[in-house]
Amino acid sequence: MISEAQFLHELELIIQNGIREDIGPGDFSSLACIPSEAKGKAKLLVKDEGIIAGVEFAKMIFAEVDTELQIETFINDGEKVKHGDVVFHVFGSSQSILRAERLVLNSMQRMSAIATKTNYFAQLLEGTKTKILDTRKTTPGFRACEKWAVKIGGGENHRFALYDMIMLKDNHNDFAGGITNAINKTKLFLAENNLDLKIIVEARNLDEIIEILENDGVFRILIDNFNFEDTRKAVELIGDKCLTESSGNINEKTIRQYAECGVDYISSGALTHSVYNMDLSLKAF
Repeated sequence: MISEAQFLHELELIIQNGIREDIGPGDFSSLACIPSEAKGKAKLLVKDEGIIAGVEFAKMIFAEVDTELQIETFINDGEKVKHGDVVFHVFGSSQSILRAERLVLNSMQRMSAIATKTNYFAQLLEGTKTKILDTRKTTPGFRACEKWAVKIGGGENHRFALYDMIMLKDNHNDFAGGITNAINKTKLFLAENNLDLKIIVEARNLDEIIEILENDGVFRILIDNFNFEDTRKAVELIGDKCLTESSGNINEKTIRQYAECGVDYISSGALTHSVYNMDLSLKAF
């Protein structure tokens, strides 16, 4: 993953773009009927159940909109919530609260859904050594928040983007003239450009597992779309030579069986691309 400083910069960009998109030249609805000096308070109300996420991000949004807004937190990121729970109160300018409202809700609803699904998958893996990973199958422009939500839900982050880890998938290997060529060219590229990046290589069958193992410098092997029997064989072949990761059409019905094959990680795009937003609202009181 990227550095903490770069991650925070990504979050700042999300907030700035969200404000640009939603507020633009002004919240004319609020400007039209609410005095600029009016003060108010609102509560973040849960109308669903699951794992809450985005509380700290909401604080960042409120601070960007108006540094004088005050937040009183009752439930923190990663905690379970149920219908009727109040996550926080926000106090201050009524206009400012309304300007921040939609960006806060959109972000928290999405992040909470991802954290909830991740937590469910993580619970299915309890008792095994396997950890659940996210992917790059994220909402454009919102990746940092979605990967943050995965961590809140108990998962682990895969690479952030194309630049912080090498991942040689089937198309890379085919275009490069085979797995060994792809690995050798990659190691040369990294050396020539003074880059220190981990290398993951995808395997489509056991023969490709064997070929990958004939090459040094591979951090993790992606065991892609294997059945249970071949996954177990792949794990045995790999041993402690490098880490292992299963992926490809793995769902809540099969994830435990893949974990019991002995893989270190299971990656799932479903954590971020197949979720239903948690029902939240921001209510004045």
